[in-house]
Amino acid sequence: MDPLPTPATQAGRDGLAALLAKPRTAVIGLDFDGTLAPIVADPEQARAHPDAVPALAALAPKVAHVAVVTGRPAGVAVRHGGFAGVPGLAHLTVLGHYGAERWDAVTGTVSAPAPHPGVAAVRAELPGVLDRAGAWQGTWIEEKGRAVAVHTRRAEDPEAAYEALRGPLTDLATRHGLIVEPGRMVLELRPPGMDKGVALSEYVRETGAEAVLYAGDDLGDLPAFAAVGELRSEGLPGLLVCSGSSEVTELAEKADLVVDGPEGVVRLLRTLADQLD
Repeated sequence: MDPLPTPATQAGRDGLAALLAKPRTAVIGLDFDGTLAPIVADPEQARAHPDAVPALAALAPKVAHVAVVTGRPAGVAVRHGGFAGVPGLAHLTVLGHYGAERWDAVTGTVSAPAPHPGVAAVRAELPGVLDRAGAWQGTWIEEKGRAVAVHTRRAEDPEAAYEALRGPLTDLATRHGLIVEPGRMVLELRPPGMDKGVALSEYVRETGAEAVLYAGDDLGDLPAFAAVGELRSEGLPGLLVCSGSSEVTELAEKADLVVDGPEGVVRLLRTLADQLD
């Protein structure tokens, strides 16, 4: 059995201790891309790490709830994660589109409000905006239903294309009542009002959890980190885990524990499951 890593902060050590002491009252929150699934050039080809579902299936029955909190549509995350119909994942919830959509393993259905009208307007104007910015070649538009994202990872100079598009895409989003969510070589235009912090906080309070672990890798996970910090200030122990990468360092600076990408996250989940046997 692998030993559990020791968090670098006292708050993190307290969070881990609380999870181990009372796992049946703990929520495990996890980002998808970059945390459970390796980052790939084409997001449509992203799949959960091959050991992620077995690790989750081993851990989930030993804690109160597991929630995947993602910017992807909930149904897409379920398909790409391979979460449906897995024994042991009966208490899994996927909070998609930053919590605007919800899939529960018990029912196997997705619930969601009506889409924001600004998304359709942005989708129609986006090709022209990319052309005028001179950043069309190599960029890729991802349709996300309730949002739309522009990826620059396949551009000749991904970082230059990313920076060239930030201003024009922010202007476009603002005109239609949306916001821009920056990420790892991706700029997502989506409705305001929901983020991973709001989604995680609401889920923790809804479930009555007494401890929380959250693992993420990207800028979109910063609100969830902040939410755990707020919960800790209210007396609820929490552990912040960063799925480390060289592309984004902000999370590592705020995390209690940094692991080596999705493989490290999966190893942590499996070790927690073993420790709770």
